[in-house]
Amino acid sequence: MVNYWPYKQGIYLNHKVAYLFAHIKQKFSKNLSNHTKDYLYTDILSNSIKHKLFSIVLVELEILVLDLVELNVSLNSIQILKDKILYDLIQKVVAHFLIECSVDNSSIFLIQSKRYAYLQFTLLEYKWLLENLLTYLIFGSMYINNYIFAFDQKHTPIKHVEILLENVMIKISNLAVFMILENLKSLSNIITFLKKNKLCNRSYVSIRSLASFRNNLFYQNLLYLYFIQPKYIYSNRYKVCLISHKGLVARYIYAYRLEDFIQLSYLQLIIITLIELQDFIIPKCEKFLLVLVRLVLYIFINILGNGIMFFIRIIILAIDNLQK
Repeated sequence: MVNYWPYKQGIYLNHKVAYLFAHIKQKFSKNLSNHTKDYLYTDILSNSIKHKLFSIVLVELEILVLDLVELNVSLNSIQILKDKILYDLIQKVVAHFLIECSVDNSSIFLIQSKRYAYLQFTLLEYKWLLENLLTYLIFGSMYINNYIFAFDQKHTPIKHVEILLENVMIKISNLAVFMILENLKSLSNIITFLKKNKLCNRSYVSIRSLASFRNNLFYQNLLYLYFIQPKYIYSNRYKVCLISHKGLVARYIYAYRLEDFIQLSYLQLIIITLIELQDFIIPKCEKFLLVLVRLVLYIFINILGNGIMFFIRIIILAIDNLQK
């Protein structure tokens, strides 16, 4: 039986929100290793530190929801202030995390530069994704437009809201680690910071391994920004990160992404055009090649078959002549 998320405000919605946060927190006891096939910024952290960071993000999200409810903020205000809400949340997570790890945070500031590919594609998606999650948690599913996700307003599975919350938690954690690493800048500063504060995953204890990790992230981010993200937007798909019994895994959900499409750059739109041309041309090329291969095989088989028959006849005639 499918359990549905409350569609309006009330005590039932408050209970479901409280239960959802408690349920996700219980999942932290499981393995948090990365099984998404992508590099994540949190990979650089040890499992215990990753657990601490995820817990902090969940706490800050819970505080954010309670503050918005207490201030009686309207849905329209959340939509208008979504950028500020997101940046404030990241800043609080970074500050809270550094305090928990007994690290001086005076030199850490929020990076908003558009020159970072990771920030470009992450913030493009997160502004509306966080907005929809807050709408579910504060107002209920009735206030979500029917066309955004693949569910009716009154029949949104609880699992769907759980997926959104886990995904936001994991990716806010990645944004927080990204902010810290970019503030430290040099590899020597990063490795000193990680080892001194005992935050580091054992796989990244050398400058060489750390340099390889950052390079892989750099190329992955460029690939995602200019090729993968436009394809997902064009296909109305969104990639989410979840906590499973194996660790962190990736899944795909349907999401109507017209707003993201409008904000794409010219280069990204060119990529989408190439994808459209690919979808148009490749099937026709495949059909043409299939016909061509069949024709070549038909000619080859007939020529080869006739050639063999002709050769056999010559042999038979030669044998007959010898016998005479």
